[in-house]
Amino acid sequence: MKTLSILFGPMKVPFLLLTPVCVILGAATAYYTQGAFRVAWFLMALAGGLFAHISVNALNEYEDFKSGLDLQTTRTPFSGGSGTLPANPGKAGWAAATGFITLALTVAVGIYFLLARGTGLLLVGIPGVLAVYLYTRWLTRDPLLCLLAPGIGFGPCMVMGVDFVLTGTYGRVALAASLAPFFLVSNLLVINQFPDLEPDAAVGRRHLMIVHGKRAGVIVYGAFLAGAYLSVVVAWLAGLFPAAALICLATIPLALNTYAGVSRNSHAGIEALLPYMTRNVIITLVTPTLLALGIFSDRLLAG
Repeated sequence: MKTLSILFGPMKVPFLLLTPVCVILGAATAYYTQGAFRVAWFLMALAGGLFAHISVNALNEYEDFKSGLDLQTTRTPFSGGSGTLPANPGKAGWAAATGFITLALTVAVGIYFLLARGTGLLLVGIPGVLAVYLYTRWLTRDPLLCLLAPGIGFGPCMVMGVDFVLTGTYGRVALAASLAPFFLVSNLLVINQFPDLEPDAAVGRRHLMIVHGKRAGVIVYGAFLAGAYLSVVVAWLAGLFPAAALICLATIPLALNTYAGVSRNSHAGIEALLPYMTRNVIITLVTPTLLALGIFSDRLLAG
């Protein structure tokens, strides 16, 4: 068990659920607009997305250990690292190797699709790869880039990238669908930063709440929650989404409860915030899943 923990710990395997959710959403928009797609290419895109996610997780684990951050944070299921490297310092090289090998595999998948679909993929491919490589060491030093990079990576880059490799073009439906994970994934990082403000600042990070305070974090968190749901409603009103896509609005009551809890406990300890961090993960995973199911189901029923 210890060997498996060392092997998979830097990958942060439980976090990888987010990738299939975003890839399936991209597949849903492709199927909605074209009525079919290549299953083999979908599986390759899923593999590429997982490689990218593993890479950013492993590089983040390595960088946070080398900077000393993971030795200062209080771990939660959602923040503070996996704990693998503080318990096994000699395995830091394995984490770095995992990050770079999976980044190379991500690029290899991208090159395949570049040859198959054309250079248009570079529009999302280059920002996606740069976000993976630069996130922990550089992007976390800038409040705006740190806030937006996770959402851009899992939203426009992943959702639109999957749609592009399956359809051969960029479309408004995929762009609209990418906005929900854009807002929700960026929010995922915002709420997970609450417990680690002092350690983050100590190692040179300059994200939103270090620079502007916790109140700014609460405001942005609420605005991004609203943005996720409003983007779906606006896309439906514009005729881009079928009415079935509105099923994702079912998570709004949980989102309201979570926002109220974050706002009320933003200056409290980790124990008070932890239930809302858990609910936020549920919102982030379930909302895009329901959106994908709504888009898929409309086309299936119509066909």
